[in-house]
Amino acid sequence: MWPHRLTSRTSAALTLLVAGTVAAGLVSAPADAAPRHARIAAEKVRSIHRTDLTVKSPSMRGSVPVTVLSPGGTAPRPTVYMLDGADGGDKVSDWITKGGAEKFFAGRNVNVVLPAGGAGTFYTNWVRRDDKLGKPQWETFLTEELPSLIDEEFHGSGRNAIIGLSMGGQAAFALTARHPSLYRGVASLSGCPPVSGPANEAYVRTTVAKAGGDATNMWGAPGSKRWRAHDPARKLDALRGKAIFLSSGTGAVGPQDLTQKRDPKDGPVDAQIAAGSALEVGANRCSLEFATLLSSKDIPYTPGFRFIGTHSWPYWKMDLPRAWEALAPSL
Repeated sequence: MWPHRLTSRTSAALTLLVAGTVAAGLVSAPADAAPRHARIAAEKVRSIHRTDLTVKSPSMRGSVPVTVLSPGGTAPRPTVYMLDGADGGDKVSDWITKGGAEKFFAGRNVNVVLPAGGAGTFYTNWVRRDDKLGKPQWETFLTEELPSLIDEEFHGSGRNAIIGLSMGGQAAFALTARHPSLYRGVASLSGCPPVSGPANEAYVRTTVAKAGGDATNMWGAPGSKRWRAHDPARKLDALRGKAIFLSSGTGAVGPQDLTQKRDPKDGPVDAQIAAGSALEVGANRCSLEFATLLSSKDIPYTPGFRFIGTHSWPYWKMDLPRAWEALAPSL
C-alpha cells in the first residue's frame, strides 16, 4: 500500500460512515446538498510515478480527469500545475501524450498535476451556460478544490507554481494574478496573457469559437468588468516577487517544423505549418507586449523568446526545461 493512498481511503471510510449516519436519520441534511470538497472517485496507477485520477468536483458538477506525476514517498514536495492549450485532450493532458512531461519530470522531487478536458475554456469560471462547453468553473476547481486534495494525497508542501501552454498560458497568469498567495511561480509558453484591447479580445473569442463556444458566455461582453478582472496586465503588482517565465517564437519556420510527425487528419503539411506560423506570430506579439508591461513596472522575468518557431509541440518541449529552470528556485 503506497503511503499517499492512506488518507484517501481513510477519508472514503469516514464518508461512508457519515452517509450511513445520515441515512439512519441521526443527522439531517438537505436532499440536494452537494459535497463540500472535491474527492477522488477513481484512480489508476499507470506507473510507479504516474497516477490517473477521476476527481469528483462540486464546482464543476461532475468528474475531471487529472494526471499526477509524483516522486513517491512521504517527504513534502512542491507542486507544479500544468495547463493545456485550446486543443487539450479530453481524458489525458496533452503534456502527457505530446509534451514529454512524464519523461522530463522523472526523478525530480516535485508533484506535477495535469488536468484534462479544458479545451477552449480558458480554465476560468463561466458566467452563463454555453451550448457547447457548458458552464465550467475551472478557477474554483483549480484554486479552491484541487490544491488541498493534491497536498493531502500526494504530500504537497503548499509551495506551488503553474505553467500554461497557449490558451493555458493566459490562464496561468490570470490565475496567479487573481490568487497570488497560491502560486510562487508562473510560466507562459506561446500564450497571450493580456486580454484587453481589440487584438487580444479577438484572440480570446477566436480561441473559444474554435472549440464551438461563445466567449460572451465566459466573461460577458468584451471590455466588460469581468474581462478586465481576468486580465493579468491590470494586476501586475500581484505578480511582483514571483518567478516568471515567458516564451514564444517569431513564427519563422525552423527545422523542427519540417521533421516532426504530423497527423494527416489535420490537413496538408504546408497548411499545418502556415497555421502554426500565424498563431505563433500572434502569441509572440502578445507575449512581447506583456513582457514590456512587466519591465515598465520593474517586475523581473526570465525571457525565453526564440528567433524561430511556430505554434507546435517540438518548440514547447524545448521550452519546458527552461521554464522549469526559471520556476524551480521559487519552490
